[in-house]
Amino acid sequence: MATLLHIDTSVHPDGASVSRSVTASFRAAWEAQHPDGKVIYRDLNADPIPHLESVGAVAGFIPPQNHTPEQAAAFALRDQLATELEQADAVLIGAPMYNYTIPSTLKAWLDHVIIMGRTSGTESPSAAGKPATVVASRGGGYGPGTPRESFEFVLPYLEKVLGEGGFGLDLDFIVPELTLAESTPGMEHLIEAAKDSRAKAHEAAESCGKALAARLAA
Repeated sequence: MATLLHIDTSVHPDGASVSRSVTASFRAAWEAQHPDGKVIYRDLNADPIPHLESVGAVAGFIPPQNHTPEQAAAFALRDQLATELEQADAVLIGAPMYNYTIPSTLKAWLDHVIIMGRTSGTESPSAAGKPATVVASRGGGYGPGTPRESFEFVLPYLEKVLGEGGFGLDLDFIVPELTLAESTPGMEHLIEAAKDSRAKAHEAAESCGKALAARLAA
């Protein structure tokens, strides 16, 4: 039975969020292939994870058998989140760009799950090799050659922390752009390009979800 770890982070609800709608397309394709599979779902906007505090952070560098009662309690959430990542056969993350970077809720999740010597900071991270699809939506355009190319901090950061040098996940990015074109004055000329980008993102998500599910079932 395949397990998908699905994380959404958009502050907007279903129907108003491009990243949520695209991750939903992936998940629907995945579940069609794995109707009896398991989905671990975390909506980090509706149910945010607390920011990492000193006791929990320090506990990540101490063997569990040496934890104080306070450290053990603080580390329990970190262990739960890391275990969810480790038990998943595939990972799906919605990561819209907010102020040129990832949502703070996603950063909080990462801060808990990055456990040196376990999920990161080792030659054999505990989740290494797992396929991960990241839907990195953004309101404008930040691709190579665009005026705001240098403002792109989402993909480079996630490539490092989720990919080689971090969790070691096998990353695939889906990047719907210009999501604010229909609601932002001055972007009217980009509406058709935005619709095209969104359509291609849904197509990629459906294709990836189906192909990945089939590959894991083989």
